[in-house]
Amino acid sequence: MKYLMIMLLALFTGLSAAKEPAPFTPEQEKQIEALIQEALFNDPASPRIGAEKATLTLVNFTDYNCPYCKQLDPLLEKIVQKYPQVAVVIKPLPFKGESSVLSARTALTTWREHPQQFLALHEKLMQKKGYHTAASIKQAQEKSAATPVTLDEKSMETLSTNLQLARLVGVQGTPATIIGDEMIPGAVSWETLEAVVKEKLAMAHAQ
Repeated sequence: MKYLMIMLLALFTGLSAAKEPAPFTPEQEKQIEALIQEALFNDPASPRIGAEKATLTLVNFTDYNCPYCKQLDPLLEKIVQKYPQVAVVIKPLPFKGESSVLSARTALTTWREHPQQFLALHEKLMQKKGYHTAASIKQAQEKSAATPVTLDEKSMETLSTNLQLARLVGVQGTPATIIGDEMIPGAVSWETLEAVVKEKLAMAHAQ
């Protein structure tokens, strides 16, 4: 995944180096789109809940210190429970301080090393009111019975990829959720979320 992002950024950098960069060729546009789609939906370092072979996959950019993310998160879990053909890819974005980074890295490392423990930890991290501290993150690990992990460079690489992706697809803040071909900013209601999911599922089934 790091290689894909390097390719994508190199393409942008190479074009912007020219005094008057030419528009993307159709082939370059296809390359860019393919790289972005691969990084959004198929990064094994990004946590995923719901269907293994999904008809519709949502991508949720989130922050464990973001109050609106904490409102939306239970609704996303409810979606994958009610619609077994739907999956959600979780992309932490550390927008709100050092504890955003620490909580995100803890969740990402747990996903890679103990994927079956991720969801319980994720839920506990999201249930914390206000900003996290090192102590609250440790408490979330203990309450969810998650195995303690040692944070490594891979978790930082994943966060860097997420930040680059967010910029490329136009994320302005968290939460932001990609559903089909639509970006949904903010913590929407259950009714709005379900309506969009049903619409995009119907479109997917019609193809």
